[in-house]
Amino acid sequence: MSTPEVTIYTKFGCGYCSRAKRLLDEKGVDYTEHDITMGGPKREEMLEKAPGARTVPQIFIGSTHVGGSDDLATLERQGELDALLAG
Repeated sequence: MSTPEVTIYTKFGCGYCSRAKRLLDEKGVDYTEHDITMGGPKREEMLEKAPGARTVPQIFIGSTHVGGSDDLATLERQGELDALLAG
């Protein structure tokens, strides 16, 4: 079983984005980052995947929409992040 793809949508200078990426980095997680500072097709992609999402980061683990930095940190505190990352 392979690990699910992790995708994070960010904007330049976003502290919450930095915090979320730091947690993923500390866990040794490979992720794909899409900078949507200037909008564009990746912003539209994010909105399609997470309707109503207007803030960054928006984090996806496989097909699961985790949410933002606080949501990611909550999963880690509750001991649920590793299982989600393991698929």
